[in-house]
Amino acid sequence: MKTIAFDVNETLLDLAPLDPLFQDAFGDAALRQQWFGQMLQIAFTGGLVGRYVDFTTAQRAALDMIARVRGVDLADDAARAIVDAMRSLPAHPEVPGALDRLKDAGFALATLTNSPLDVAQDQVRNAGIADRLDAVLSADQVQALKPRPEPYALVARTFDVALSEVRLVAAHAWDVTGALAAGCAAAFVMRPGKVPSPLGERPDIVADELGAIAEAIVARG
Repeated sequence: MKTIAFDVNETLLDLAPLDPLFQDAFGDAALRQQWFGQMLQIAFTGGLVGRYVDFTTAQRAALDMIARVRGVDLADDAARAIVDAMRSLPAHPEVPGALDRLKDAGFALATLTNSPLDVAQDQVRNAGIADRLDAVLSADQVQALKPRPEPYALVARTFDVALSEVRLVAAHAWDVTGALAAGCAAAFVMRPGKVPSPLGERPDIVADELGAIAEAIVARG
C-alpha cells in the first residue's frame, strides 16, 4: 500500500491559532470547537438532502448560527477574519518529519480535504508542507464531501491505483469510517479530544501523533 491521503484540518494542521479570533468575536475561545462541529453538521446535512454545501460556505453559516445563539452582533470583518485564517494554519510540530519519513520510504502522499481546492492549496503552502506532497485533492472537485465514497475514489484515480491500495490518515472518526467503507485502509490520529468510533470496522493503526503513525505505516510496508 503505497498511496497515503491525509485529511488536513486538525489532522495535519492545528486549529488552535483560531482561538484568539473567537475570543475577540464572541468573548469565548472555546467556541472554536463548537463552531467546527456546527460547520460539519451544516455541510453534512446538505449532502444528506442532496444539496452540496462547500466547506467555506458552511463555515460562515456556522458562525452566523453561533452568533444568534449567543446573542452576539457578529461583524462581517470578524467573521471574514476567522474564515480567512483557515488558509494560514500551522502544521502540528511533528508533521513535516512524519511526511519526510513516509516520502523517504517510497510512499506517494496527497491531501484529501473537504475544504475547497484553492483553500487547501493555500493551507499546505502556508504551512510549509506543499513540497512534500504529490497531490493536493479536494472533495469539492467531485462535489461530494467525505465520508461519501467519491472523494476517496478520487485519490485512487489520481494515482491510478485500486482503492485497497489507498490509506487515509485522519483525526476524525467519520472520515476514517468513510474511507474504510469505500475500501481503503485507514489510520487514526488521536489528536486531543479525538477517539475512533466504537462502531463498525476499525482502523488497523491508531496513535496519538503523526510520527508514530508514519512509523507504523512504514513497518507494514
